This record gives sequence, C-alpha cells and structure tokens, in this order.
Amino acid sequence: MPSVRHYSLLIRPAAALLVLLPLYAPASQHTARAEPADIAAVPAPAIRPLVRELVEYDEYTGRFAAVNRVDVRARVSGYLSAVDFTEGQPVKTGDLLFVIDQRPFRIAETAAQAELDEMRAGLDLARTEADRARTLRKSLVISQEDLDQRAQSEVVAAARLTQAQATLARAKLNLEFTEIRAPIDGRIGRRLVDVGNMVIGGDVQGTLLTTIVQEDPVQFYFEVSEADFLRYARLDQSGDRVASRKTANAISVKLLDEKEFLHHGVMDFVDNELNATTGTVQGRGLLPNPDGLLQPGLFGRVRLPGSGLHTVVLVPDEVIQFDQSRQFVFVINPDGVVERRWITVGPIAEDMRIVREGLDGSESVVAGGFHRMRTGTKVTPQFQTPVPGAH
Repeated sequence: MPSVRHYSLLIRPAAALLVLLPLYAPASQHTARAEPADIAAVPAPAIRPLVRELVEYDEYTGRFAAVNRVDVRARVSGYLSAVDFTEGQPVKTGDLLFVIDQRPFRIAETAAQAELDEMRAGLDLARTEADRARTLRKSLVISQEDLDQRAQSEVVAAARLTQAQATLARAKLNLEFTEIRAPIDGRIGRRLVDVGNMVIGGDVQGTLLTTIVQEDPVQFYFEVSEADFLRYARLDQSGDRVASRKTANAISVKLLDEKEFLHHGVMDFVDNELNATTGTVQGRGLLPNPDGLLQPGLFGRVRLPGSGLHTVVLVPDEVIQFDQSRQFVFVINPDGVVERRWITVGPIAEDMRIVREGLDGSESVVAGGFHRMRTGTKVTPQFQTPVPGAH
C-alpha cells in the first residue's frame, strides 16, 4: 500500500501538465495571427510649400509725433484781456489766439511817435544851421571852429532821429505782440492762462499760454537694434537693399486696433549714431494724415523692407509643430511614410511663414491630424487646393 500511494503522487503532476498544454497552444497561435503582413495607410491632409520671390519685411513698435510742435508764449508783459479760440480745435497760421491789454502799449507808441517828430525837427534845424555856417565860412564871416560845432550838431541830431525811429519801431512791435497769433497750422491745446491774469513776456521765460501741434503730415519714431542696423548696412553694401539714409524706403503702419498695415509713408530720417545705453538707433517715418487720425503720442507697429527680392519657401503657420524650443513639420516621403523635419523659420509673408532652413519646396507636408502622426506612420496624402493662407 505504501508503494501505491507513492506512485499516484508521481503521476498527478504529469497529468496536470498534459491538461495545461492545450491551453497554451491556442494562445501562441492567436499571437501569430495578430501580426499582419502590412499596416493599412491612413489618409492625411497634405500641402506642398509655396516657393515665391518676395521682399521680407521687418516690424517695430513706435510712437507717432508731430512734425512741428509750438509752445505759444507771451512776448510782452501785461494783463490777458481776451482768449479768441476754442480749445482742441484746428487753427490756421495767423489766427488770433490771445490779446494782452493794449492800452499801455498804445501810449508807448504815441510817446515814441512824438519823440520821433521832435528829433526830426531838431535834425532839420541842425541841418539848416550847418548849411548856413558853410556859406558864411566861405566868406570868412565865421571861424572854422563855429562851422565844426554846427556840423557836429547836425550829426548828433541825425543820430537822435535814428534812435527815435528805433524806439517807435519797438513800440509798434510790442503793440503787435499784444495780439498773439497762431504761428503754424495745426490743432491747438487747452488754454493755460485765463483772462485777467498777468502774463510775463520774454523770448525764453515768457508765460506759456497753450500749445499747437501740426497734424498733417505726422512722424513715426521707432528703435532698430544693433543687429538689424548691421544687417541693413550689409544689404546696402551688397546692393540688395538701399539704406534708408540714402533713399526714402516705403513703410506701412498699423494702429493697436488694426489688423492690417493701412497707413503708408516713407522713411525720412535715421539717426547719426547708436545709443550706447540701449544699443539701438532711432529711425523715423513720415506719413500723410489728412483726416487727423494719427494723433501724436499714439503707439503703432511699423513695417519696412528687411531684405532685397529673393526666393523663399512658405508654409502655413498651422502645419508647424513644436518640440520644446525647436520647430518641425511632418514630411511624407515618397514611400508614404511620415518623417519629422526640423526647420528654421522667419517672419510672416503673404499670410504664411517663411522657412529659412529645412525645406526646399518639393516636399509633401502634413497639414492636419497631427495627433495621429508619428515618425514611421504610413499615410496616404490628400493634397489641399488652394494652399491655406495663400493669395
């Protein structure tokens, strides 16, 4: 009996193995069937990059400024007696703006006129006496000393007449300065002094009364980096792009609420040195402003030629993917397999992105379904016409 128990124990593991073997066999057969010979290609929207000859444009942020801005100041002292303009409205050259009390200046003019008349009469008398003395001297009736004295009196009287004429001219000019008129066409600001207040005249320290800014045309100031300045200089040396110091390169400006560059003008100034603190050079554009929309002080975005005419490759921004700081596109090779192509991009042109490196324009680029795309994915390209973003 002990031997029988031992035999049965030996047999049970073998039987269990025989029972389990059929269970493993179907699993291996199922795995073999799950590996198809070929993976079906999935459809994928695709485009071909555009190859164009164009001029690239650079963009900078800047601010509008008036071509002319005038601080209107008093040139004579006195009490302000009238304000003859509407604040914030356009004015023309010569329009009357302020009046200073004219009564003291009219009195000064009258006194100067009287002095002039007196000096003119004195000169006439001195001239008559001198002529008489010359006649008497010929007859030796008077001495040479008397003749010299009368001739000298004539010279002094003439000098006093000239001085009186200058005094009268100054009195007239001061009277004219009591009427303060617009020196330029433009838009006037608010009045800074009310009627009845004393204003102080002077060429430098005169009381500031208001300001006028010229609206048409208007200037646009912006800063260009040292790297861009050097690039423009190299382009000028190579003949690909003429420097703005030599020619009035075209520019366009858009305001903060505009999507397109709607305002057009020309470059009219580039500063003569770079700012050592900021490493930038100042540029300036000149734009017509007939409707007065482009107000001094407004911010804007300026676009100007950044290259000569050259060939570029363009793709829609939507097809460009990011991997941390690098950019790439999915390219479909001739076998229909997706590959990752690293690219270097430039600015926007014709509503598309310039590709500086990585594409030559002959490729097929995946244009959608990026979540399904991996390197090695087999696809059937479905080309889109027209290319998105193209004009």
